[in-house]
Amino acid sequence: MILPIDGLFNYIRTMNMKKNLTHLTAIATLLFSSVAMSMAQESTTMATLYRQFKPAVITLTNGRSIKNPLTNVFLKNSSLLYMNNSHTMEANMETISQVEFEDRKFVNVKGQLATIVDTIGNTVLYRIDYLDLEAYNANIKNNRQITSISMGIDQLGTTSVDINGEDDFKFPLVHKYYMLYNGELLLVHEREIWRKVPKDKRRLYKTIISLPDFSWVDDASIVKLVKAITD
Repeated sequence: MILPIDGLFNYIRTMNMKKNLTHLTAIATLLFSSVAMSMAQESTTMATLYRQFKPAVITLTNGRSIKNPLTNVFLKNSSLLYMNNSHTMEANMETISQVEFEDRKFVNVKGQLATIVDTIGNTVLYRIDYLDLEAYNANIKNNRQITSISMGIDQLGTTSVDINGEDDFKFPLVHKYYMLYNGELLLVHEREIWRKVPKDKRRLYKTIISLPDFSWVDDASIVKLVKAITD
């Protein structure tokens, strides 16, 4: 639980700053790390993209297409789940080319299911969403004395895929971006992109990533950046 800001400031006013510097630092770290975690990204209480398993068309790397009536996306690692009789199975991602649900389409990028955010010229921008379990467990350890949560296939089913029923058990969703740029698949990362940006576009590149509203985990920001560096 995040320490109320008013309560923190009242406490700071009354404490001896010199004698309690270590204590203050610990409280501040807890406060701002918790705030950052709660505001920086989306969160979910589900282990899968959909609450219930849905039909999908699965295209394999050999070109064959399979219609499966009960499939889902496992957000632990953005992999494909499917039902085999009463058992939940995790697909071998090396054999998957793309998966198309009724409302969205995924392609295999680096062994994970990714959506296409945008296509700018010949550049394709992909986004992979998955749960940041390490950050969640670290936050829980700092705030409560409870057992860290691990997530396995055996916890999932067709009727309920909630991690739990409590509002305070919300997992942060990580957005990782890749771009197919000049025929090369690149991780959208400051150093990685800098090495590939043409010299005549580097000034604009630096200007955009320096903007106060720019974020490496925001669709609009990344699309703006890709448009700026794409011919």
